[in-house]
Amino acid sequence: MRRPILGIETTCDETSAAVLDEHGTILGLVIHSQDVHRVYGGVVPELAARDHLRRIEPVVEAALGEAGVGRGDLGAIAVAAAPGLIGALLVGVTWSRAAALALGISCVPVHHMEGHLFGPVLEDPHAVPPFVALLVSGGHTLLLWVPEWGRYHLLGETRDDAAGEAFDKVARIVGLSYPGGPAIERAAAQGDPGRYRFPRPLLKKKGGTGSGGGGRAGAFDFSFSGLKTAVARTVAEVEARLEAERPHLAASFQEAVVDVLAGKTLAAAEAVGCDRVLLGGGVAANRALKARIREGIG
Repeated sequence: MRRPILGIETTCDETSAAVLDEHGTILGLVIHSQDVHRVYGGVVPELAARDHLRRIEPVVEAALGEAGVGRGDLGAIAVAAAPGLIGALLVGVTWSRAAALALGISCVPVHHMEGHLFGPVLEDPHAVPPFVALLVSGGHTLLLWVPEWGRYHLLGETRDDAAGEAFDKVARIVGLSYPGGPAIERAAAQGDPGRYRFPRPLLKKKGGTGSGGGGRAGAFDFSFSGLKTAVARTVAEVEARLEAERPHLAASFQEAVVDVLAGKTLAAAEAVGCDRVLLGGGVAANRALKARIREGIG
């Protein structure tokens, strides 16, 4: 019988620890979400690293306690090693390596984006390749073709801002709180998504099934900086009635992002001849995005 595995995640603004058994069943899971960034309207890397340093020990202890597992019972420690905020990553990686060394067990580095791919499998064992994966978070926006585990073909990526970063920045522009994703979604529920016709960057871009690279946008690449600028200009125009227009601005922005993300994902799925799509990353929690993808696939 294999011993439990401890998983550690400190890539951005959450300190998380989970204990899993040999079958992948989560025995204990504790997540500390940092609220120190709220006043700044975005993540401050140095503050994030300091908070991880303070929280990692109690978070791990709480997860082990929830699982009814002692440190000596562990068989290995897996840690999100990259990509992410350097200072934040160092806390998790350094702690994990030191703990593994002290316990005489293996420390396994895990690619942050690959972790997003496997996340849905914990909830649905049928979420296995082949599929097209849309990974959308505060730091990354990627489209991948995954014919089987371990084989990942990059179809597209953001050329500037990540989708989650755009949500955070636009939330700040329209006067909403951090984190921007949930704030925009709540406000959008009360707004008219057709009130403002914001641009859909690169949505009609033609090309092959691969990221352009070398500064050239491919058919499935993304760009959100122009959309963010368009929202900022509109806010300046309606500043006198911003309070009333805020829900409509949020709804129109969200509609534009969903159009782009869903449109390119569904087009990519059609291009590779696959009718299965996996969503991963924080932005994947957006209900409008999930509904649009389901509608397109179904």
